[in-house]
Amino acid sequence: MLGGVKIVELEGLGPGPFCGMLLADLGAEVTVIHRPVAADTPGAVDENLLDRGKRSIVLDLKDPADREVALALIAQADALIEGYRPGVAERLGLGPQDCHRVNPRLVYGRMTGWGQEGPLAKLAGHDLNYISRSGALWYASAAGDAPLTPPTLVGDVGGGAMYLAVGILSGVLNARSTGKGTVVDAAIVDGSAHMLALLHSMRPSGAMVTERGQSVLDGPHWNQSYLCADGGWVTVQALEPKFYAIFLEKLGLNDDEAMVKGHYDRAAWGPLKERLKPIFAAKPRAHWDALFGGTDACVAPVLSPEEAQHDPHIKARGIWQGETLAPAPAPRFDGQTRIAGAIPARGAHSAQIRAELAAKR
Repeated sequence: MLGGVKIVELEGLGPGPFCGMLLADLGAEVTVIHRPVAADTPGAVDENLLDRGKRSIVLDLKDPADREVALALIAQADALIEGYRPGVAERLGLGPQDCHRVNPRLVYGRMTGWGQEGPLAKLAGHDLNYISRSGALWYASAAGDAPLTPPTLVGDVGGGAMYLAVGILSGVLNARSTGKGTVVDAAIVDGSAHMLALLHSMRPSGAMVTERGQSVLDGPHWNQSYLCADGGWVTVQALEPKFYAIFLEKLGLNDDEAMVKGHYDRAAWGPLKERLKPIFAAKPRAHWDALFGGTDACVAPVLSPEEAQHDPHIKARGIWQGETLAPAPAPRFDGQTRIAGAIPARGAHSAQIRAELAAKR
């Protein structure tokens, strides 16, 4: 879908490379400029999954000659991905003004946690800090428990990489019609707050309130994870009456007046949740998966990624590819599952890219 779109990515951490991977998965030609020496980051590996489908060239951006190579690449690109703290790219001579001098139609994508302006703009932070300050972490756990979300998903990926990708693609479309580039300020604190719009759309009706554990999407007995006899967990989210009725029928509780009438009764949610806990705790996870499987009760097991790759539905869609648990590209087009590109070694395409640039001079 993005064939012919050229992206230059300056090596960074987390959301920037994820955005580059997403665009490469969609068919863009993404060239990542790797540092001569990889950053000493916990969990980092030589062959990074986030580099799949990209080309790699190693450049020292503090070296004037290598910076000229970077600018030559940028001059041919549709967009740039940069994830430094505000001001760093400018000091390297690769800020928006520097890049727009060689390519006025460039979409300059900036990925940060706090944004390019504001009191915290130049301070360090990480995924959890951004979403806690933006409000996105507030409903993350049950009332009384510490707020906790899956690492990176809400902030780095959801509020960061995805918004940067949308911003870059919007800028590319605009540049193609106007010939003018733009600067995309994709801040995780902005994007993660923006994602709350769906929840906030329910506030006028009273379905969502500020107090944790009292809203329809974080308090009811039918919107919980339940512990099973074998230590596994199942999720229940029987929001609509017709699905709640199926949920109760499968549990043999469809004649239980308290359960039936307690669907949207806030005062009943706590006691009914306590009633459901021992029911689910009496049988293993597989029992509940089999009982509710093939129904609209809105019940599903909590699977690890390793378990998920063997789940019939996940396996049928080919979501997890290979033994390294690499996710398949998403979304799909015309129902086709695409195979992700290979992961290049650092600098694997350095000679090739330099030769291409030399040939175009």
